[in-house]
Amino acid sequence: MSSKETNHYNRQNWETAEFPILCETCLGDNPYLRMTKEPYGKECKICARPFTIFRWKPGAGMRFKKTEICQTCAKMKNVCQTCLLDLEYGLPTQVRDAALGLANEIPESDVNREYYTQNMEQALENAGGTTMVGELGAVTNSNRGHDLLMKLARKQPYYKRNAPHICSFFVKGECKRGEECPYRHELPNDPNSALAKQNMVDRYHGNNDPVANKMLKRASKIPNMEPPADKSITSLYVGGVEDPFVTEQNLKDHFYQFGEIRVINILKKAKAAIVHFTERSAAEKAASASFNTLKINGRKLKLLWGRSQSQRVQGKNPNAPTFGLGKGAPGQPQSKGSYVLPPAPPGATGPPGKPLYPSQDPTRMGARTANPVKGAHQKAVET
Repeated sequence: MSSKETNHYNRQNWETAEFPILCETCLGDNPYLRMTKEPYGKECKICARPFTIFRWKPGAGMRFKKTEICQTCAKMKNVCQTCLLDLEYGLPTQVRDAALGLANEIPESDVNREYYTQNMEQALENAGGTTMVGELGAVTNSNRGHDLLMKLARKQPYYKRNAPHICSFFVKGECKRGEECPYRHELPNDPNSALAKQNMVDRYHGNNDPVANKMLKRASKIPNMEPPADKSITSLYVGGVEDPFVTEQNLKDHFYQFGEIRVINILKKAKAAIVHFTERSAAEKAASASFNTLKINGRKLKLLWGRSQSQRVQGKNPNAPTFGLGKGAPGQPQSKGSYVLPPAPPGATGPPGKPLYPSQDPTRMGARTANPVKGAHQKAVET
């Protein structure tokens, strides 16, 4: 472990900063925040280099928080210096890397880690310090895995994470400070659970993080919007569309990013809309990206796949037949919901492989047949 007293060759790279890299949750909801700053106050828990410590109180009734890792390590993983969660989604790095298909490329040995850190610092400096570098910087330009992260991410800051820790004396029944105690007087849910044994280094590197494992199990149970087998369906049903809160232009602005839109039908009585795409691939992209996350102007909307024409007809009347020529004719294959013609009169016969009546022959188009069956109906009446 390095310290300020030792003559270490890396001493010139000790970090100085004017403001920490924090997420919105750790920063708190107090607009009048006061921080204390201590240059080289502690060693980074990842790279073991001294860095500037910041300490603050996020709000009333919350505990004091401080930075735990240096800014270089935070920039390499794009995480908060305090909670070590991803700055964009607020998720553990193990969940983010699993969704984006990233591997932990930061070495854990001392010598290799220092060499890697120096190279990344040079890359960050060349990029201006605001652009992500390495494998994470390359994957942020694609849409791979971002849909799953959007579903798992919190939509609002979770300030309960800043609450004071549980008072250990209260758990033992020995706390005598009462209301003056700065800690919570609550009993832990399960002190032997995996969530009670969290490690900051494992969270940073994404190794066996209990919080990440719990979220990945929840992600595996999230229902997916499977595309229908009928490839002709290129429309999406959007429920909860009500003017003036959600207009046709709002829907067009949201769905046009996935592909060209043929038409948008607004169903005012049903408070819904049907978005028709020109290509099936565009509809699949829109369904995958917007399922369970579609929100326009603060209103959460329901998204479903559209139905084919035959499904819409049977949806109105399940017993309604599907129209066709000759499907129910004698000798023709019958299908569910098709018209069944009445039986032929006694004695009436037709040529093999052809319709029984001239009106059933689509090639005749109402013309008289060349060889009509003479007297078939009259013979049947006489008999």
